[in-house]
Amino acid sequence: MDIVVKGRKTEVPERFRKHVAEKLKLDKIQKLDGKVISLDVEVSKEPNPRQADRCDRVEITLRSRGPVIRAEAAASDPYAALDLAAEKLDARLRKQHDKRFSRRGARRISAAEVPAHVPDAATLNGTGATAPKEEPDAVPTKKIGSLEVQGDGPLVVREKTHVAAPMTLDQALYEMELVGHDFYLFVDSETKEPSVVYRRHAYDYGVIHLRTDTMVTESHSPEAGGTLGG
Repeated sequence: MDIVVKGRKTEVPERFRKHVAEKLKLDKIQKLDGKVISLDVEVSKEPNPRQADRCDRVEITLRSRGPVIRAEAAASDPYAALDLAAEKLDARLRKQHDKRFSRRGARRISAAEVPAHVPDAATLNGTGATAPKEEPDAVPTKKIGSLEVQGDGPLVVREKTHVAAPMTLDQALYEMELVGHDFYLFVDSETKEPSVVYRRHAYDYGVIHLRTDTMVTESHSPEAGGTLGG
């Protein structure tokens, strides 16, 4: 297995590629997960000068025959970002390794223990949504198509498509912890409908199920009657 290093809208120097090989020891990773299929490192750069302290971002994605493990970090230079992301990856690999060998009979962590096991837990408000960061001054917004952009941009649109098998709620919570995100989209194996698990205030969990209502769909259809556009 090789490490694939690629840049998104930025060049990746050979010196950084060598640093990646030195930092991510394949033999050490394979001891923690012997079913690794691929290891990708993506480097990107934020051109906004107001984010100079977090302008370089590194995302590490490890795919195996088990769940995908992802770790990302941002810093003022790619080497520091790589070090931070590598530390997160190592912690999540060890957690998965320990759980694999002690899954039978092992106790489940409580909601109060989640901050100690899941790094970068976001601050949420009372409704369970991510609390917005406070800005010192109001930033003017402008409309571009269907999107509202603050200040001068830049306008960044990122779209990802993932293929995943249906899973239980318990497995979705487990995989959300592995990737280190505050929510996880999955297909419920019982209802076969898309669902989302997320962290609520005080580190409780929430789940949203999405079901199609044929009556609502028909009421929003142009054939359902009414006038459009005034």
